[in-house]
Amino acid sequence: MKNFLLLLVLFANHSNAFAQYSRYIVRLKDKASSGFSISDPSKFLTQRSISRRARYNIPVDQTDLPVTQRYIDSIRLSGNVTILNTSKWLNQVCILTTDAAALAKINSFSFVVAAAPIAARAQSIVQPVNKKIDALVDSAAPPSAARPQSPADVYNYGLAYPQIHLHNAEFLHNYGFKGEGMQMAIMDAGFYHYQTLPTFDSVRKGNQVLGTWDFVANEISVNEDNPHGMACFSTIAANMPGSFVGTAPKSSFYLYRTEDVTSEYPVEEQNFVAAAERADSLGVDIFSVSLGYDQFDNSAFNYTYSNMDGNTSIISRGCDLAAKKGILIVAAAGNEGNNNWKYIITPADADSVLSVGAVNAAKQVAAFSSYGPSADGQVKPDVAAIGSSTVVADPNGGGTIYGNGTSFACPIMAGIVTCLWQAFPEVNNMSIIDVVRKSSDNAGTPDNRTGYGIPDAKKAFVLLLKKLYTQQISIGSDCKATITFTVKKASNMNMVIERKLPTDNNYTSVSTTNFAGDFLAGTFNYTDDLSSLTIGTIVKYRLKMTIAADTSFYMDSVSLTYGQTCNLTTEKITISPNPVTDKLTVVIATTSAATAAIIIYSAAGQRMYTTTQQVSGSQTITIPMKQMSKGVYYVTVLINNKKTAVKKIIRN
Repeated sequence: MKNFLLLLVLFANHSNAFAQYSRYIVRLKDKASSGFSISDPSKFLTQRSISRRARYNIPVDQTDLPVTQRYIDSIRLSGNVTILNTSKWLNQVCILTTDAAALAKINSFSFVVAAAPIAARAQSIVQPVNKKIDALVDSAAPPSAARPQSPADVYNYGLAYPQIHLHNAEFLHNYGFKGEGMQMAIMDAGFYHYQTLPTFDSVRKGNQVLGTWDFVANEISVNEDNPHGMACFSTIAANMPGSFVGTAPKSSFYLYRTEDVTSEYPVEEQNFVAAAERADSLGVDIFSVSLGYDQFDNSAFNYTYSNMDGNTSIISRGCDLAAKKGILIVAAAGNEGNNNWKYIITPADADSVLSVGAVNAAKQVAAFSSYGPSADGQVKPDVAAIGSSTVVADPNGGGTIYGNGTSFACPIMAGIVTCLWQAFPEVNNMSIIDVVRKSSDNAGTPDNRTGYGIPDAKKAFVLLLKKLYTQQISIGSDCKATITFTVKKASNMNMVIERKLPTDNNYTSVSTTNFAGDFLAGTFNYTDDLSSLTIGTIVKYRLKMTIAADTSFYMDSVSLTYGQTCNLTTEKITISPNPVTDKLTVVIATTSAATAAIIIYSAAGQRMYTTTQQVSGSQTITIPMKQMSKGVYYVTVLINNKKTAVKKIIRN
């Protein structure tokens, strides 16, 4: 914003100095008479986009409304003007013009805040000096060999195994989370030959590319442009068993060209926001953004480090708005570690993005990976993935080559979080980012190179299981502990209930639930009979879940005091005959094992007889009455020390 306002002042006072510019941003005051209403979002959002908002309780607001069409028409008709794209989130229009009179007319419109330049004329562009596109390396060996992968893994990852296993991402794939049903938008400089390279055979066969658009040339095709986006795409979508498999090979994709490799100007940030809005309206879940900006071919547009505050650049504001719509954004941290700039570049500074630095397969930080923090003190980058000697697709034939740059670490991580979110759609984008940070190997002491560290997909999976887990444990009036728990589970997972009494040295297993079926939430019950315990006994329970042969963890533990709310349910007590001459019969029927005491008192209150017995179910107790004198007696029955019945009888 600071740069935009500076250029606005310069433009207002020295308009002839801007003859070199041909692209401008026109900022609008409002969305009056747009013809759309937030009460009817189906007119401008797909049902998938509306459903995402509903799932995460995100309201449709004024930023969702399209730019007022009559404003766009007035701008277009003001002279020799071409509308390049619009941003409803920022309420601005990007135009192409060299017509000074048209610019003056546009600035005179009552609905216009101002128009300011954002990119040079094509003929004035020389070889760009500030592009941040990473280079592919024809031959580079990884720094260390990965351990052999398990033959039980569903994919044979080939050379890509190190960049999968570094994050335990094969765990997600093995449980069936490969990106199905998830949609990702990739914004980049082009996707050279993705339509023919064998790397993407599976993607093409599965019709997983849902749409494309070139926001630079305003055309549908992105297949003939720069290979950088294709290389990034390959780290996610490749599916060549034994050679190269990506991190989310079953996802669906929108491929958007927003980066113009012939120059470096803020118009590319505007292109990104236009692409982000299109993706949002279609219902996309995740963005992979291997783009970044700090210095431009015209220094008047340059950012300073203080601008890396998450709120200044067009692209960081666009990313944060996308995050508010429920989209998860993964962005490359930048490759400035060896340069004078050194720090992250935008949009890695955005408040609500997961920014990714680069390491190699041995977990060593790549020297080129940009340093954090952001200018406003955020931990940046957030996490790290393999961006040094990364396996990517060769644009010349589709084999594998190596690439260096955070541009490749970014999509690797984007694919992993896609699979993780596929498993846990109940939680929102920021919850996924939170557990990815917490699962990382430097979570306790984040630094300015890898942030929270290298994420572990299995640990993140466990954190989300715990986040969604609920339980209730109580002792009822029937002297039984009832344990009810709700958990997401699948086949090959189980839950063990363990108990510890004061007389036990260790916890012992009292129940094992073996789960079956798909990974879905289920509610389960276990009842533990405690009636044989002494009132006041402290009973401890804990629940241990196993999700893999090498992964078990405790969900929760609880201590209960037996007897506080425990009242044995006595079904029936029968005392007969009455009057009695010889033998009195007491029949006690209980729902569980109990201690029964029978006491007979004379009419004067003298205790004449006592017996205590363990009873269970229906039990008959015979009391000799013949030796007692004739008269009135009172029979009292206590169950577990509680007076349960008193009956007057006559001895004949």
